Amino acid sequence: MRASEDAYRRRSVWGVLVVALLIGVYLVQHGLGTGGPPQPAHAYAAVFDPVHEAAARQLPAAPDPLPSSRPVAIRIPAIEVAARLTPVSTDKEGWVEAPPPERRNLAGWLDTSPTPGEQGTSVIDGHVDNATGPAVFYSLGTLQPGQHIDIARKDGSTAVFTVYGIEAVRKDTFPAARVYGEKGKPELRLITCGGDYTKEGGYEGNVVVFARLTEVRR
Repeated sequence: MRASEDAYRRRSVWGVLVVALLIGVYLVQHGLGTGGPPQPAHAYAAVFDPVHEAAARQLPAAPDPLPSSRPVAIRIPAIEVAARLTPVSTDKEGWVEAPPPERRNLAGWLDTSPTPGEQGTSVIDGHVDNATGPAVFYSLGTLQPGQHIDIARKDGSTAVFTVYGIEAVRKDTFPAARVYGEKGKPELRLITCGGDYTKEGGYEGNVVVFARLTEVRR
């Protein structure tokens, strides 16, 4: 009788753990766990460009633009990101394609944008999550102005960018000109999915990080 009761208790405990694990996986996959991925404070406002530009004016003077060199890796110390980069293109509707979803620690550099450190605005995107849980840019929404993004380039140099703005924007009113537009200096944009999630439509928006080249390491 005692052995049967102990076995029953063990089965019950394991049953609870398995159910809890399955619920956790479901919530992560469906963007609902603890409210979904972290979101920036500036979410779904009309225009934050003046705020960004005020912060950008406080940055150190930008170094001279670098020559073209393909980016190979990204590192964001503040959110413990260290990932390889792969070239990606745009789809038929003009959206930046993402890396293969099963590669959760891989980000994509838009190969029609300047290479990071060149004159112009370079674009890198990555998944916020996939079927197995959080992915490379899951914590992007927690970045703060003043934090750094390091891009290792094939020529051996590292382009260091300083964040000066971060916001969430709706996909149906995505401000392409403001996000991708030329700023007169070497710039970087990091993009991932964000906002509310539905099984039918996925994430309703994007998290966008605005950063500017402030250092070059060789």
